[in-house]
Amino acid sequence: MRNEFSSGIIVYKHFPEGLKFLFLIKRDENLDMPKGHIEKGESEIVAAMRETKEECNAIPTIVPFFKKQTRYFFYNNKNKVQKHLTMFLGESKDDKIRISHEHKGYVWLNMADALKRSKYTATRAFISDAHEYVQKLDRMKKINSDYSNLPSNSRKWDLSRNFVPGEGPLNAKVVLLGQAPGQKEDVAARPFIGRSGMLLDKMLNNAKLKRSALYITSTVQFFPPKNRVPTDEEIELCRPFLKRQLDLINPKYVVLMGLVATKTMLDINAIDPNHSKTFERDGRNYFVTFHPAAALRFQRIEVLMQQDFINFKRILGK
Repeated sequence: MRNEFSSGIIVYKHFPEGLKFLFLIKRDENLDMPKGHIEKGESEIVAAMRETKEECNAIPTIVPFFKKQTRYFFYNNKNKVQKHLTMFLGESKDDKIRISHEHKGYVWLNMADALKRSKYTATRAFISDAHEYVQKLDRMKKINSDYSNLPSNSRKWDLSRNFVPGEGPLNAKVVLLGQAPGQKEDVAARPFIGRSGMLLDKMLNNAKLKRSALYITSTVQFFPPKNRVPTDEEIELCRPFLKRQLDLINPKYVVLMGLVATKTMLDINAIDPNHSKTFERDGRNYFVTFHPAAALRFQRIEVLMQQDFINFKRILGK
């Protein structure tokens, strides 16, 4: 049996009447999405972008962290072939498409019409997942927009005015929750990219946890001057937005890294007697560990935190 590898992009656009997906019309009238073979030396995403450009002259903006895979069998001259297909998600700003000679036309369809007209089970599954994800993406953008305006809407504001959004898949099973952004995060508007973030990446890797599969954010998403601890008042100002974010993602577990996150979510005032333990509050599961900044300062904490993540991986496995 021969294996073939292909990739493509689920292209969508926001129309005045709602969200629609791009389909190419094949010569046999069946619908297809932009996709094709992965050439030697190409990555999945490079091949997907090339095929989309060749088939419909479009270069959509790729949505980070969305990646769907499937495999199926077909016969080519009585030879069984296993197809491995990877699909990414991309937003198009233009609804006018120039198709290649391989297709006879194109159509933009909403989810209901796409599910009715799509012949293949995998295509219908891709569209359902993509539709749900885009809706989450739009809602998260609204939450973050409201959150980023918090400094302007508060009478007293001592934190940075640079909002640092969370990062990761919006359907993640695990959310990592820290204290607040550091100075590097404040400048780059990305969470956990400084020394603490590098140590965290190392510990996640050692525990066989992929950062790209986790959503990572902070209790307060604005940098406190001189890297001080956020005040109770600042935490309370940010808490409603954090709740909206967690409700949207709806993770199976929230990993609380450090005292600020643990106290905020569980009202627990000590890490040492509670690390590597799970707690349930209001229908959500929490796992307590140390903050990577503390692990940078104390080797004992680094060892304990590393073991916590290994234990957490076992819990996920169960």
